[in-house]
Amino acid sequence: MDRIYRRQRHVYDLSRKYYLLGRDRLIEGLAPPPGGRVLEVGCGTARNLIALAHRHPDVPLFGIDLSREMLDTARRRLDREGLAGRVRLAHADATRFDPALLFGVPAFSRILFSYTLSMIPEWERALAQSVQWLQPDGELHIVDFGGQERLPGWFRGSLRQWLAMFHVTPRDGLESALARLPAAIEVRTFDRPRRGYAQYAVCRRLPA
Repeated sequence: MDRIYRRQRHVYDLSRKYYLLGRDRLIEGLAPPPGGRVLEVGCGTARNLIALAHRHPDVPLFGIDLSREMLDTARRRLDREGLAGRVRLAHADATRFDPALLFGVPAFSRILFSYTLSMIPEWERALAQSVQWLQPDGELHIVDFGGQERLPGWFRGSLRQWLAMFHVTPRDGLESALARLPAAIEVRTFDRPRRGYAQYAVCRRLPA
């Protein structure tokens, strides 16, 4: 990850805003409850966390990432925004993290994945790990590349070849993987906006 992002991190947000579609929808729909905690898995440059900090000034925010280079950029951005004390970051693997060890907190009311599952080889394990740390009535929000099933075949093929250059693989089995999560996790929303370009999901942990 550090090798991939050592240079990309400097232009990441500027270049990605044209094709990482649906991130703002995720932020708008997150709606953390009063007193809730929010975790972003694969927080990158902290773009989403900064937007959430401005939108929800009283909500504690947390982010983890496997790339130390991206975390360095994220911390610099948070400092510039005056948010270093509001957003806590940690270096961690999405498939085996423990928030009690990283942050001293037991669980979260919201956990989000924004175009990160498509970069995690063991992405189903990352999902299973994350839902462990949802508190009762907490929600998991996901946006990522979809199957592009309603787009022209030439576009789908070209997009996937280009994404593969950056070690990105759309998770065509996401809907099925969510259905295999523990029974306490309810899939509330799943759709494929923009003719399948993206996929968007919201899951909820049922009250105990």
